[in-house]
Parts: sequence; C-alpha cells; structure tokens
Amino acid sequence: MNKSDRHAVILRLVREREITTQDELAQALRELGHEVVQTTVSRDITELGLVKVRGAGGRLVYASAAGANGHRRQAQLAEAFKRWALSCESSGNLVVLTTPPGFAGALAQEIDDAHLPRILATLAGENTILIVADQSVTGAELAEELQVEFLAGLDIESDKR
Repeated sequence: MNKSDRHAVILRLVREREITTQDELAQALRELGHEVVQTTVSRDITELGLVKVRGAGGRLVYASAAGANGHRRQAQLAEAFKRWALSCESSGNLVVLTTPPGFAGALAQEIDDAHLPRILATLAGENTILIVADQSVTGAELAEELQVEFLAGLDIESDKR
C-alpha cells in the first residue's frame, strides 16, 4: 500500500471510529490488512494534521482538522438553510429545495461542503437544488432529516410525494 492509499484509509477510520491512540490506529490498519509500524502511524498523523477532539463518549479521539470543525460547519449550514431555503419536496430518492433566484448555487455549495453522509450529490440551478439521496434512505426520509436538522422552526413548504 502506498502512502496516499494509507492516508485515505486513516482518514476514513478516524471518521468512522473513535480512535484514541496511535496503537489503536495501527491495530485498526492491521485489521484491514495494512501492515504498519507505530513510527509510520505517528508520521502519518503529523502529515495528515490529525488533531484530538472530544468524542461522543467524552474521550479524546483523533479527527481530521476539517472534521474537528464539524459543529461550526453544522451551524453554518443551518444558517444557510434559514437564509435561502424556501421549500423542500421529495420524490423517490430525490429532494428538491427551492431558493430565491440566484441563491441555489450558494446553498448547494454549503451542502456539499458539509459532506452529509446520506447525500450522494447535489445539482443546482438558478433557484432549485436537486439532492440525490444515497441508497440507505428515500427522498422523503432525507427531506425529513433536513427539515428536522436545519429547517426546524421555519415556516417552510414541504410536499412529500
């Protein structure tokens, strides 16, 4: 395995698991069939700019610097939804958001930057965003999640088809 492949696996591991030590990270890599030594893992952590953040259980865990800003990112996305989202509708595995003219691109970029796990892709026009849900969720379920997470308390149109 080359360094870039190993780095990609490490970033995926710290997103998916709460890893607290270099030894735990090395063990997780070994479980996936990647033979590494602790010094390589230490160097990878430095090169990737991983930081320790408080995990869900209260322990300090490794995270990418971008992931460490997750709470700020969620608040920023919620603010973008409040500013620009006018309606939210669903059909099949799709969600359609409407915005005032000219704002669909900005909201779609905020959605893309947030890397929400159940969104496969976004496509923006002048005032409409098409969101494609991944296979784990229907469009109606994703629309409901977006409304609960980012549109709570707003008087927004919703039509689940």
